[in-house]
Amino acid sequence: MKSTLLVDDSATMLMSLRQTLEMSGFKVETASDGAQALDKLKTIPKPDLIITDINMPNMNGIEFIRHARQL
Repeated sequence: MKSTLLVDDSATMLMSLRQTLEMSGFKVETASDGAQALDKLKTIPKPDLIITDINMPNMNGIEFIRHARQL
């Protein structure tokens, strides 16, 4: 089963994307900002796909991508 990490500060967007991806057979993890997503990347197996919002509190999507690539 393919896995994905969704990163967005909108609960509605996370719920909508999660439902769509799970119906397509993905295992889905979620995070509400880039900092939380980085913490999850350190504890979960490497996801096959990461989908991130750009404008988020604490750590935006661009910063998250920079840090995630270093992992």
